[in-house]
Amino acid sequence: MKNGKLMVAPAMLWLSIFFVIPLLIVVAVSFAGRTPYGQIIFEFTTNNYLRFLEPLYLQIFADTLVVAVITTVATIILGYPLAYFIARLPKKWQQPGLILVMIPFWINFLIRSYAWVIILRTQGVVNTILLNLGLIDQPLQMLYNDAAVMLGMIYALLPFMVLPIYVSIEQLDLRLLEAASDLGASPLTAFRKITLPLTMPGIAAGTILVFISSLGMFVVPDVMGGAKSALIGNLIQNQFLAARDWPFGSALSIVLAVMSLVLIILYYKALQSQEGGKADAKDVA
Repeated sequence: MKNGKLMVAPAMLWLSIFFVIPLLIVVAVSFAGRTPYGQIIFEFTTNNYLRFLEPLYLQIFADTLVVAVITTVATIILGYPLAYFIARLPKKWQQPGLILVMIPFWINFLIRSYAWVIILRTQGVVNTILLNLGLIDQPLQMLYNDAAVMLGMIYALLPFMVLPIYVSIEQLDLRLLEAASDLGASPLTAFRKITLPLTMPGIAAGTILVFISSLGMFVVPDVMGGAKSALIGNLIQNQFLAARDWPFGSALSIVLAVMSLVLIILYYKALQSQEGGKADAKDVA
């Protein structure tokens, strides 16, 4: 027991220094005030959290939720077939398939975002090709709108959906599908009643990863959305870097962190319920 505690101690020390203590500082600042020049006044106040309830900030938060939901749904639609395809490849080809999914992570995220700007801008790759082919008479405005922001976020977060789903599909017992086929089930019925339910933990894990990442995203809206796209991540960034309102920025950060924590707790509860249902089914059998 003592050896186990000693092994965990470095990890707990690391989390305390680089996660718990900074988080407590942010919580403390979120209840503080500020001077007109941006200096923090450590006096207890809830005004920063009440300010979040103003219509302007609630609208920004609602817009962020909409973008996050659309991004999450789009990554499921695109990621599930890709993960299924990779999981059904021969073993020697599965690793190269996963590497191709992971390659974008090897490149700086900011560089990848600006690469999309080069592709989509009015003098970019897409417009140049379309103009040379005579398909359009003038460049299309494909940047600095909500569609560009969601495209960038889907591209950036798709691997977070593919990898958990791949793990769930790869661990699927193929004998269940063979039994369903022997009993006369069509491939679509077998997928709907066996494959999809048994891979729901992977979908749920990917959903949590993508949705939470979408909520706090600020690079893509800044680069591809410009001034027309204001999400909660951009608002927090502006409070710390431009407005110098650290207490309000800290309050927004805590609200976002609490929402993320609630989603994670709900995911684990759903996972435990599913595991409990499996255990009960085995006991009945």
